Amino acid sequence: MIRARLDEARLAVMTLSRLPVGRIVRVVPMGAAVWAYPLAGLIVGAVGAAALWAGDALGLPPLASALLAIAAGALVTGGLHEDGLADLADGYGGGTTPERRLEIMRDSRIGAHGALALMLAVGLLASLIAAAPLWQGMIAIGAISRAGLALPMILMPQAREGGFGAAAAQGLDWGRVASALLIGLAVALLLVPGALALFAAVIAVQMAVAATAQRRLGGLTGDVLGAAQVLGSVAGWIAFAAMR
Repeated sequence: MIRARLDEARLAVMTLSRLPVGRIVRVVPMGAAVWAYPLAGLIVGAVGAAALWAGDALGLPPLASALLAIAAGALVTGGLHEDGLADLADGYGGGTTPERRLEIMRDSRIGAHGALALMLAVGLLASLIAAAPLWQGMIAIGAISRAGLALPMILMPQAREGGFGAAAAQGLDWGRVASALLIGLAVALLLVPGALALFAAVIAVQMAVAATAQRRLGGLTGDVLGAAQVLGSVAGWIAFAAMR
């Protein structure tokens, strides 16, 4: 049982980051690892928190430290979530039917809509982090924004038969979803005051992103989940900054 949970935790980290976590002993359905998404987010958030602290220790301006923290997180994840946001924005901006939007999203080239979405998201995140540059926020929002992905994954249909979104639903059940949400919330409660409001803001925006994708694409894709993580983080930092 312990070995199985360790393999699931490794798979979660491998799915959401580029960090080396060793070999997985047995085959694990991707959805079975969803309970550990907040743990992967905690690790990514901790890297960003360390970069934020380092920037402050070096005497950098708050905005520069915030950008350093965002860059560190993107380095650890390989820009996975940001890529999803850019692809989704391009699909929404360039397609008039679900089929055409999905086709555009598969194109590896970035368009004007994707570039603009990335610039606005990173700029907004940097300004919000600079307004409340606390390492606790980096870790709490890192955990919650990954935990929250579990809810649309189990509630929403898949837009494609293949792809990450469909693979991530394999082995998924409500027990694992509930575990992910509870772990994410517990991390936030330990680190920041007003964690319930922060948690609610992240989940509300992520569900809105997923609901919009269901209308415009017919369901979820990996890009939708990536966009939900980024936009959920923005919502979390808005809530966090408002509480300061």
